[in-house]
Amino acid sequence: MPAESPESIQKSFLSQIGPGEPIRKLFEHLPGVFFFAKDLDSRIMCASHATSERLGCQNEMEVVGKNDSDFYPKELAAKFLMDDRQVLNTGQALIDKVEIGYNKQRMLDWIITSKFPLRDASGKIIGLMGMFRSYEGSRKLLLPYSQISSVVEYIRSHHRDHISVTDLAKRAKLSPRQLNRKFNDAFGMSAQDFLTKTRIQTASDALLNTASSIAEIAEQFGFCDQSAFTQAFRKHTGITPLKFRKRYAT
Repeated sequence: MPAESPESIQKSFLSQIGPGEPIRKLFEHLPGVFFFAKDLDSRIMCASHATSERLGCQNEMEVVGKNDSDFYPKELAAKFLMDDRQVLNTGQALIDKVEIGYNKQRMLDWIITSKFPLRDASGKIIGLMGMFRSYEGSRKLLLPYSQISSVVEYIRSHHRDHISVTDLAKRAKLSPRQLNRKFNDAFGMSAQDFLTKTRIQTASDALLNTASSIAEIAEQFGFCDQSAFTQAFRKHTGITPLKFRKRYAT
């Protein structure tokens, strides 16, 4: 049996959606917002032009029928898939999850993701729709509600220093346990993970735009040694710093 074309599988998928599907067109005109929809197998069925470009494609049909593993390292794609399964299996939306993704230049970037179950006219879940946006463009909206804005800004300004969660807790006048609870409430991760991801995001820029060795970059961005940097980088991005540099450096 010949493979279905992207156009045919998209048409089949959209034919199941009840009234209101045209709302997706709204996302084409929202600056800084990246829209997508997936079926029950987590295949991308719709994507705004901005999303397609961010995934390295020229148009939507180059994206339709593919999944996150076609665009992201294995471990990172697996994390996105886990979120998909949670939304599809529970019918509960995932709101404003802060995580690491890639920007249009294929550099690591903080993003804020929301996903919602997508239902047909009878109420049956047939997929999900979601959107993400850059954390940089949204953090001013998030921080006043997080109650830890001063700590977040301190991390962003001093992540190259050798700082610990205990140091951060003292700065916030909280216990480490209280600080981690507030970070989990605000960002879905511990203070240590937030610090590590911030270091990885900025270190990725150094990997692509400097000639510094991986060991030098590890030291520059607060990691105890190259091994610790490599382990953390692979855990959060799915690939090693060396593979990241070889793949994306120009």
